[in-house]
Amino acid sequence: MLDKYGDLITPLERDSSSNTLALSLLALSNTALFSLAVLCGTAQLSLGQVALLAVFPGSMFSLWTLQLLHDCLHGSLLNKRQQKFLFGTVKRRELQDAILFWGSMPSVFGYYLYLKYGHLTHHKSLGDPQTSSLQQLFDSSNKEFEDGDVLFVAHRMKLKGEVGPKFTIGGKEITMSISKSGFNNWKEDKPLRNALVFATSFMYERFMLMINDVVVAITGRNYFFPNKPNEFHRECAKYCRCAMLVRGLLWKLAGWKSLLFLYLSETLWSIPPHPACAMFVTNHGSNVDDGDGESGGCIPSSSTYAGRWYSLFTLGTNYHCEHHDFPTIPLHRLGELRKIAPEYYKKGSNDNVFRIMKKAFSKPEFYACMDAGIIQ
Repeated sequence: MLDKYGDLITPLERDSSSNTLALSLLALSNTALFSLAVLCGTAQLSLGQVALLAVFPGSMFSLWTLQLLHDCLHGSLLNKRQQKFLFGTVKRRELQDAILFWGSMPSVFGYYLYLKYGHLTHHKSLGDPQTSSLQQLFDSSNKEFEDGDVLFVAHRMKLKGEVGPKFTIGGKEITMSISKSGFNNWKEDKPLRNALVFATSFMYERFMLMINDVVVAITGRNYFFPNKPNEFHRECAKYCRCAMLVRGLLWKLAGWKSLLFLYLSETLWSIPPHPACAMFVTNHGSNVDDGDGESGGCIPSSSTYAGRWYSLFTLGTNYHCEHHDFPTIPLHRLGELRKIAPEYYKKGSNDNVFRIMKKAFSKPEFYACMDAGIIQ
């Protein structure tokens, strides 16, 4: 693709950034989430009203926060030609780390630790069965997760390797995996059942992450990852303590409904029938069709093209194949790749998100072409 279109793509990689747009949207998203969380408690909204606010606009703002921080992580948020900021007093890396840390709040489990330790390695290890098993992730002594996406695709996709985490209790080794326990109850061609199981296991695990944050904040260690270096545990503890202060402030201002709103906002966009779920559950499948009915090799990343409003609603997260092709192109320029090199991407912009979800929950695929040779 670069041999053919390099003169058009290279400037997008090297020079373009989301910069002012992204920083403004990040401030908008986090301010809106905080304000709506307070509103849910102070206005004495019913549980149904809290849930509706979380569905929209809460889930949209939460997804935007993830995407904007994701741009920051890849170095495409700040001006790429500038190495120092704030009148030359702050280095680029320091500012990026600060945006990633503080920009992930308010939240009830948040995106920071995944982005900090699991996303860049996800690009490196995507679909590698040797480094992308649950046991490997939980037992690893590396500071970074080998592939952070494995931690949540285990709820809905086939993986190779052993399962984790494992704990020794009373001299016995016990494997505890919420994601695999849920996934083991899937039945092929039962999309409604599978979607319900997925939603249950996913939301239960997210709730337990909230509890784990309290443990980490108090003890200073994340016991799910016992072999990771102290630097990892110190960063986990620092983040959890700061996040707990923000959550405590919200509880004081608006009570428990403020945290319920954030919890729902952070989870609902990932589960059906939310439209954003379509791109979330299919972004790393094992597609062997190029979209035009011609069989080709296994494709480990895919995009969802459901029109301009869908792209705005997901803030470009739906351009996932494009992102993996060129990770440093900022979120608002990813859509241009299909115009520059249309033959390399699926045609059309009329994907049916509900049909996509039905297919994904009818017959689970291997994660990112993992062991694609045995897919039927």
